[in-house]
Amino acid sequence: MTLRFGILLITCVSIAALAQEHQDHYDAVNKRGESHQGMGFSQTETTHHFLLTESGGIIQVTANKPGDSESVQQIQQHFQHIAQLFSKGDFNIPHFVHSQNPPGVPTMKREQKEIRYKPELLENGARIAISSKSPKAIEAIHQFLRFQIQDHRTGDPGTVETVQSK
Repeated sequence: MTLRFGILLITCVSIAALAQEHQDHYDAVNKRGESHQGMGFSQTETTHHFLLTESGGIIQVTANKPGDSESVQQIQQHFQHIAQLFSKGDFNIPHFVHSQNPPGVPTMKREQKEIRYKPELLENGARIAISSKSPKAIEAIHQFLRFQIQDHRTGDPGTVETVQSK
């Protein structure tokens, strides 16, 4: 009985420590994301979505509160900027925010000329439609977006969806 209790106690402590480690990582992602070097807008006053499509995917961020013009402006500026950087193969901001090189990025850099990044302004934010005809590039985009779904805890499906462009 004492051995079982000891094993149970060690297991519970290990699970709690792992949960805290995951929470600390998530908090750090949000903090770096809010910084000027990151995305430059509040991570808690906005909602991120990462959607996979047959030709690539969509990154979308919207302000949570109607009329939050400051967040909307910051999101739109960031998305215009990030679309330009990504099209040049520059993924330094995601590396900074996540404190690692997201999966898919090396291939997205190599396939840079095969990938299109189209920023779209929304009434409450912005999105970037990422597309390619290259199967290699599309798989890399999907890897990148699935990582974002996990690290930002969006709850998005991570499967290919039919999404209408604006």
